[in-house]
Amino acid sequence: MNDLFRAFEISASGMYAQRIRMNTVASNLANYEAYKQTGEPFRKLEVVFQAIYDPERVKRGEIPVMVKAIRESDAPFKVIFDPDHPRADENGYVRLPNVDLVREMADMISAIRSYEANLNAFNMTKEMANRTIELWR
Repeated sequence: MNDLFRAFEISASGMYAQRIRMNTVASNLANYEAYKQTGEPFRKLEVVFQAIYDPERVKRGEIPVMVKAIRESDAPFKVIFDPDHPRADENGYVRLPNVDLVREMADMISAIRSYEANLNAFNMTKEMANRTIELWR
């Protein structure tokens, strides 16, 4: 039965990590055209995952995941020439946030699919536990 609880833990860690990723992508999409109070363009946020590595658990194929950090992207800002824009510099160039809508939507779809896969694994483990309990009755 302990194996089932570890399977629940692994699936839950994956669902939690992907939920954080979906929230981060949603923040990026919401701030697609936003600027900070300092006037600097919004920087895309990125989620960094890390495997919870334990040699004993690796031998059993049990490697949960955790969110190590949420960091600002170091990708360059988009720059366009628009001298009439209120945020244009003295040369007429405007720095825009480094959020790419297409990439964010692809990342959101990937996060949703990963979340669903972890949820399916969780539900299958739950079904196995229920069937085991039924056999014991």
